[in-house]
Amino acid sequence: MPKAIIGIIGGSGLYHLAGLTNIRREVVTSPFGAPSDALHCGHLAGHDIVFLPRHGRGHHLSPSGINYRANIDALKRVGVTDLISVSACGSFRQHLPPGHFVLVDQFIDRTFRRETSFFGNGCVAHVSMAQPVAPRLVARLAAAAEALNMPLQQGGTYLCIEGPQFSSKAESLGFKAQGCDVIGMTAMPEAKLAREAEISYATIAMVTDYDCWHEDHDHVDVASVIRVVEDNAARVAALLGRVIAGHPSTHEACPVGSDLALDGAIMTAPGARDPELLQRLDAILARFNANSV
Repeated sequence: MPKAIIGIIGGSGLYHLAGLTNIRREVVTSPFGAPSDALHCGHLAGHDIVFLPRHGRGHHLSPSGINYRANIDALKRVGVTDLISVSACGSFRQHLPPGHFVLVDQFIDRTFRRETSFFGNGCVAHVSMAQPVAPRLVARLAAAAEALNMPLQQGGTYLCIEGPQFSSKAESLGFKAQGCDVIGMTAMPEAKLAREAEISYATIAMVTDYDCWHEDHDHVDVASVIRVVEDNAARVAALLGRVIAGHPSTHEACPVGSDLALDGAIMTAPGARDPELLQRLDAILARFNANSV
C-alpha cells in the first residue's frame, strides 16, 4: 500500500493547523486553475501533512468562488491519500446545538454554480457516491472524539446550498422536514471530486448555529459563526492531532472502494477520448495508462 499522506482542508475560521512543524509553503500548478492558497506541507506526530485553507488566507474566497477542482487536484498531485475536511455548519436538530460536531456520512447537493467533475465531454466517467465517506477514516475520527470526550454525533446528512446568503426560514424548515442534520456551503462538490480523485474523504461538521428554523435562538450571522469556531479551535486541533498520531503510516484500503473509485467508471472508449482533457487528468488518472482505463 502507498504511504499515507494526510490532507486537511480548513473551513471558516481555520486558516492554519496547530502543531504543524517544518512547514513549507508549496505553490502547486493545477491544469484546473489556481487552488485556494499555497499548500502548507509539514509534519505532525510523525506523519506527512498537507493543509489547505479552503477560503484562502484572510477568507477572500466565497463558497461559490472556491476552485474545488484545483484544490483537490493540487492535493492529489502532492500525494494526499486521506483527506479530512473541517466545515462550519448550521444544525437542524435540537440535540445538535452550537459547539457539537457531526461526522457526516451523507450529502445532498443543492449547489448550481460550480464545476462538479474533473471529467466531461471527451472523457466521461461515473463514480459511485452511494457511500461518500471513507468508513475507516470516520471510525478513527469517532474514536479520537470519544477519547477526548467531545460532543459528537457519528453519522448525519449534510445539505450543501450555494450561498453565499444563509437560507430563508421557509427553506430552513423545508430542509429540516427532509431529514437533514446540518447545512453548509462547501462540502459539495468537494466530496464528489475527492471520490473522482480516489482520495479517502471524511467531513467534520462543526455546528455553529441553528440556521433560522429555531424560534428560541437568534438567526445565524457571521459573528456568531466565528465566535463558535474560535471557541472550538482547541478541540478541533486536539481531535486532528489525535487522529493523525494514531493513523497508520501506510494508506488503508477503503472498504467502500473510495481509493479505487475509477475502476470501471470511465465510459468513453479509448479511441474517442480527448487528448487535451486526458492531459489535464494526468494526476487523477496517474494510477492508469490513460488510454487503457
